[in-house]
Formats: sequence, C-alpha cells, structure tokens
Amino acid sequence: QVQLVESGGGLVQAGGSLRLSCAASGLTVSSSAMAWFRQTPGKEREFVASISWTGRNTAYADSVKGRFTISRDNAKNTVYLQMNSLKPEDTAIHYCAASARVTGANKSPYQYDFWGQGTQVTVSS
Repeated sequence: QVQLVESGGGLVQAGGSLRLSCAASGLTVSSSAMAWFRQTPGKEREFVASISWTGRNTAYADSVKGRFTISRDNAKNTVYLQMNSLKPEDTAIHYCAASARVTGANKSPYQYDFWGQGTQVTVSS
C-alpha cells in the first residue's frame, strides 16, 4: 500500500522560508515521477513543482520559479520542496503526489495516482 506523508508546513512571515518533506512508503521515489501541488478553498488543485523518475528533469509553475526547489533523497525515500522568499499568495494546503504511470516531470494532477494528506502553509504579510 502506497503512503505519502507530508510534513514541514506552518506559519511564516512573507520573505521567509519553509522546507516541506514527503516521506514515501510502498513505492520508491527514485523510480517514480513525483510532484507537489497546492490548493486553496474554492480553487482547483494547482501544480507547483515536479521531478522525473531519473531526477534529472524538473518543472516549476511560473509563480514559484526561482523561489522553490524540488529535490529528493533516495536513501530516505523522501521528496522535498524548499520554499524561499515566500509570499502571502503561497498560502495553501500543499500536497505531495506520485505517479505509477508517467516518468517525466509532469504538470497535470491527472497523471498522478497517489496523494498525501496535505500540509498547510500560511504566509503572513
């Protein structure tokens, strides 16, 4: 059974940083395309960042490019999202996702099969 468990969310002032973690079990992150999405009430889930199964390719939403970095630690079977220069508009529940079907750094939520429970990120102005 695949489980993705996010952690690292919290309350931070604008300009601050947070690092989200996604610990996986039941799958190997080094063999899976992984991604982060986020969602606010009343809005659709929004792509944030993704990493291919090889780890060589990454993709970012324009809104986070240059501020966020996705990475993984194969030994810990964990994916990270380093978030710097946070803005109030980054406030959302952030979700980790894994795909059993695609191998690239895909941006569509429909390409991901497994989801974590989410972690709240709140950025105050």
